[in-house]
Amino acid sequence: MTIDPEQLRAEIDALVAQLSEVGDPQNPDHEPSLAELEEIARRLSEAHDVLLAALESAEKG
Repeated sequence: MTIDPEQLRAEIDALVAQLSEVGDPQNPDHEPSLAELEEIARRLSEAHDVLLAALESAEKG
């Protein structure tokens, strides 16, 4: 796997951008539900996996 820094940034940016879709941006005092928190955790885990794969690939290269 070749690491393209721009592609990596784009993938991470897309995953993090999805975090703003969770919750109620019109109500900053909104406390997220358990389902919303689980979705945030899932998306952060995906971003973590992308970064981990990139690091592992860099170590092999």
